[in-house]
Amino acid sequence: MSLRDDQLATLKVAGKDFDYYNIANLDGIDHLPYSLKVLVENLVRNIDGANITDEHVKTLLDWNPNAEPSHEIQFTPSRVIMQDFTGVPCIVDLATMRDAVKDLGGDPEVINPQVQSDMVIDHSVQIDKYGIANAVQENMDIEYQRNGERYQFLRWGQQAFKNFRVVPPGTGIIHQVNIEYLAKVIMSKTEANGNTLAYLDSCVGTDSHTTTENGLGVLGWGVGGIEAEAAMLGQPISMLVPRVVGFKLTGSIPEGVTATDVVLTITDMLRKHGVVGKFVEFYGEGIASVPLANRATIGNMGPEFGSTCGIFPIDNVTLDYLRLTGRSEEQVALVEAYAKANKLWGDASDPDYVEPQYSEYEELDLGTVVPSIAGPKRPQDRILLSEAKEMFEKTAPAYETEKTVKDPVAVSTDFRGDFNIENGDVAIASITSCTNTSNPSVMIAAGLIARNAHAKGLKPKPWVKTSLAPGSQVVADYLKAAGLQDDLDALGYQLVGFGCATCIGNSGPLLPEISEAINTNDLTVTAVLSGNRNFEGRISPDVKMNYLASPPLVIAYALAGTMDFDFETQPLGTDADGNDVYLKDIWPTNSEVAAVVDGTVSREMFLKDYASVFDGDHRWKGLDVPEGELFAWDDKSTYVRKQTFFDGMKATPDPVADIHGARVLALLGDSVTTDHISPAGAFKASSPAGKYLTERGVEPKNFNSYGSRRGNHEIMVRGTFGNIRLRNQLLASVGEEVTPGGFTYDFLAKKPTTIFEASRDYIDNKVPLVVLAGKEYGTGSSRDWAAKGTVMLGVKAVITESFERIHRSNLIGMGVLPLQFPAGESYESLGLNGTETYDIAGVEKLNEGVTPKTVHVTATHEDGSKTEFDAVVRIDTPGEADYYRNGGILQYVLRNLMK
Repeated sequence: MSLRDDQLATLKVAGKDFDYYNIANLDGIDHLPYSLKVLVENLVRNIDGANITDEHVKTLLDWNPNAEPSHEIQFTPSRVIMQDFTGVPCIVDLATMRDAVKDLGGDPEVINPQVQSDMVIDHSVQIDKYGIANAVQENMDIEYQRNGERYQFLRWGQQAFKNFRVVPPGTGIIHQVNIEYLAKVIMSKTEANGNTLAYLDSCVGTDSHTTTENGLGVLGWGVGGIEAEAAMLGQPISMLVPRVVGFKLTGSIPEGVTATDVVLTITDMLRKHGVVGKFVEFYGEGIASVPLANRATIGNMGPEFGSTCGIFPIDNVTLDYLRLTGRSEEQVALVEAYAKANKLWGDASDPDYVEPQYSEYEELDLGTVVPSIAGPKRPQDRILLSEAKEMFEKTAPAYETEKTVKDPVAVSTDFRGDFNIENGDVAIASITSCTNTSNPSVMIAAGLIARNAHAKGLKPKPWVKTSLAPGSQVVADYLKAAGLQDDLDALGYQLVGFGCATCIGNSGPLLPEISEAINTNDLTVTAVLSGNRNFEGRISPDVKMNYLASPPLVIAYALAGTMDFDFETQPLGTDADGNDVYLKDIWPTNSEVAAVVDGTVSREMFLKDYASVFDGDHRWKGLDVPEGELFAWDDKSTYVRKQTFFDGMKATPDPVADIHGARVLALLGDSVTTDHISPAGAFKASSPAGKYLTERGVEPKNFNSYGSRRGNHEIMVRGTFGNIRLRNQLLASVGEEVTPGGFTYDFLAKKPTTIFEASRDYIDNKVPLVVLAGKEYGTGSSRDWAAKGTVMLGVKAVITESFERIHRSNLIGMGVLPLQFPAGESYESLGLNGTETYDIAGVEKLNEGVTPKTVHVTATHEDGSKTEFDAVVRIDTPGEADYYRNGGILQYVLRNLMK
C-alpha cells in the first residue's frame, strides 16, 4: 500500500460524495506554505511507484525553509492553457508527431492531449483601425483575412484531438478568460469505478503570465511550448523543491493609488530582493482586504518579479469572485469544503489558522504605495509619477544619436490634421493587456477620467495613437452599462479588439506621415501602455522608449501628449471658461470608482458572455475545415508547415557527443531577453524571413507578423536573434560596425552577414555553433521559439554567466546544452571575444547515466594560444538529463508513447 491508497478519503458536499486525497493528517503539513501543500496533494494523487514515490512526498513534508533547492520532484499539472502565438506550434508538433508515429509503425491516435488543454486565440488581433466607431469589427475582419490558414488548422485540431478546446478570436485575453471561466480551483472527474474524484486545479501555460491564476489560489506558471506539449501528453514537469518567499501585505490602498501602482511597487521590491526560481506567496490578515482582481493583477506580474509564481491562498475573497464570475453554487461549495478539509483555507482570522513558515520574508504596507510608472525598457524599473518628467529628461539622451533632430517636426495628416511632433512625444497610449483589463477598478477609473476630461473639453493630442483592447467582453459590457464607453469614444478610446494587442507588439502601424517623420528625423518618441512588457523593440518599431502605467494614467499621458510632463505643475489643457485643468481635477476618488464597480459589474454579465465561449462568431463557424486523424499538410502554405524535428528519428536515440571545433554565432551582453532571441512583431522585405515570403509570391503588405506565422519553422528560424535592438558584439571583435539586428560574422566566408545565412553556411560545412552571453540570459516571456530557433540555427551550446529559469529549461528541451562560466568569470574576464574555436569535453559522461557538474571548455585563439575553463553544466535534474540524451523533450515523449 502506498500513501496514495492510504490517503484516499470521502468528502461530503451538499449531499454528494467526492473521493479526494486527504493531506490534512500528514505529519509536517501544518507549517508548509500554501503553494507547497498544493504540491503535496499533487504528488500524493500521482504516486506511481516509479517517477513519483512515497519518498518524494516525505521529502516535501520534511521541507527545510532555509535549504537551497536540491530535491527533485515531478509536478503533474491538471490542465494546460495556450494562446495562439505559442499554441499553434504545439498543435503543429502534435500533428507532426502523429505522422512520426505512423512512420514508425504505430497508431497515430496515441497522440492526444492526456489532460484538459485549452487554447485562447488572443494574440493575433492587430490595431490597424482605431479612433473610429467600428474599429473592433474592421480589425477582426482583417485578422481573419491574415490568419485564415492558421484558424483552419486550429479548427481541424479542435475536431481531431480529444481533450482540446479552442476559444475563438474576439472573445478575450487568455489569462482573463482563464480566471473568469476556465479555472475551476477544485476540479472533479468521474473515475473508472464510477466515483467522482475532487482534486486541486493546477495549470501551466505557454504564456508566462499564466501566473494570473495564482490570484485564485491555482498553482501554475508559464512554461515553454516544449514543456507544455509534454504536460499535454501526460508527462510530469521536473522541478526542484523551491525556496518560498512569504510576502506580507498590510494596510489599504490610499486615495489616488491604483492596483497597477501596487503591482509595480511589488515588482520593484521583489526584483531587488531576488526571487528568480523561487515561489512567492502572499499571506497575513491584510490579504483579506485585497480584492480578487487585485490579486490577479499581482499574480500576473510574477514573471516581472522573476519568480515562478506569486500565489494567494483560497479564502472568502476567492469564493466571492467565483460567484461573481458565474460559477455554480455547487462549485463554490466544493471549493470551500475541499480547501477547509485539506488545510488549504487561507483565512488568517480563523482560530485554526496556522501561519506558514517561509524561506525569506518581505512586507508591504499598502498605505505607503504612491502613483508610479515603469520604463523605459524594463517592467522592474519603477519611476515615481512625481519624478517621471525629471527621469525622462535624464534617460532620453541615451536614445538620441547624431541624426536626431532636436527641433519640432511638422506633420500633416488627413486623419488627425496638422501638428508638430518632437522627442518625448507619446506616439501610442494604449489600454490593453491581461495585467490590468481583468481589473474592474482600474478600467472603471480610466472610464471616469475619460468622462471628467470630456466634460472639461480635453482631448488627446492628435499624434497619439489611442486604443482600448479589453481582456474580455465583460469589460465592454460594464463600461457600456456605466455609460463610460461614450466618454472613452469621445477621447478616441473606441474598442479596437479583445486581445493582447499593444502589449504583445500588435500595436499596428502609426499613421504613415508620423512614422516617416519619426524615422527621417530619428526622433525618440514614446509609448505608454497598461501592459506588463515594455522591452526594447517590442511595442512598435517606430518607438524607442516604452512605459507601463495604469489605465487612467494611459489616458492622462494621451492628454499630455508627451513623457516630458509634470502632472503636478503642468495643466493638461483649459476648460470652456479658460481655466487650467490639472490631472488632480479629473482624477476620480477611490469611493467613486468603487461605487461604479459595485453598481455595474454583475454575475449576469459573466453568465451571458461565457454561455457560448467555444462557439465563435459567423467568421469562425464559416471556416472550411479539413477532416481526418492526420493533417493534410499543404506544401504551399506559408503559415503552417510540418516540423522537421522528427525527420529520420530512430526508435532508440544515438549517444550524445562532445562538441569539437565550434564557432561563435553571437557574442551578447547582459539581460538578453527572449524578446531579443525569439521572432516577434513585424519584419521587413529585406530580412531573411521577408526574402523567403517574397520568393513565394507574398507581398510585404501580407507578411503579417512573426507571431502569426509561428506554425512555419522556415519563417521562425530566419527571425531568430533578429530583434532590431539586438547588438551582436562579435562584429566589433572582428573590426566591423555593430549593426543592430540579426547580424553576425561568418568565419568560413570571412564576411559579415545575417545570423540565418551564416548558420546555413556552418551547417552545410558541419561546423557546430555556440552562443556566448552575460547575466540573466533568456529573461522575458516563456517562448518556445527562442529555444527552437536556437537549435535550428545549429547552436549546440549556450555559455552564459546566468540563465533565466524557463529559457534554460527550454534549451535542454530542444537538445541544446546550457553552460555557465565559472563563478565570478565572464567571457570578458577570460579574455574571450568570440573569434576563437571551441571544444567542449565531458558531455559524453551523460551516456553513462551521469550528469557531470562541469565540462571542460578549450577556446583556441586565432594565434593558436588556448584559454581553458570548466563550465558549469546547467542540466539540473535527472528528468532534464533524459530529455537531453534523447535530443529533446518531444523525442523523449514520443519514444515513451511508442513503448
